[in-house]
Amino acid sequence: MVYLNFTDLSEEAQERLLKSSKEDVKHKYGKSLIEYASSHNVNLDKMLDEEAVRNLYSYTYVFNI
Repeated sequence: MVYLNFTDLSEEAQERLLKSSKEDVKHKYGKSLIEYASSHNVNLDKMLDEEAVRNLYSYTYVFNI
């Protein structure tokens, strides 16, 4: 679960969530993403960013109001 303060949905908070998601994706799927990117000539950083955004939808959010 990701705990957020409802008043803290600034750009910095969004970047923090995206960074956390990117690290999560690297940890879970890093090896397979690297293999796919190298075999299909895909930019790994761009692919990680796209997967990180998709991964954000799998989180459970709790908002403190």
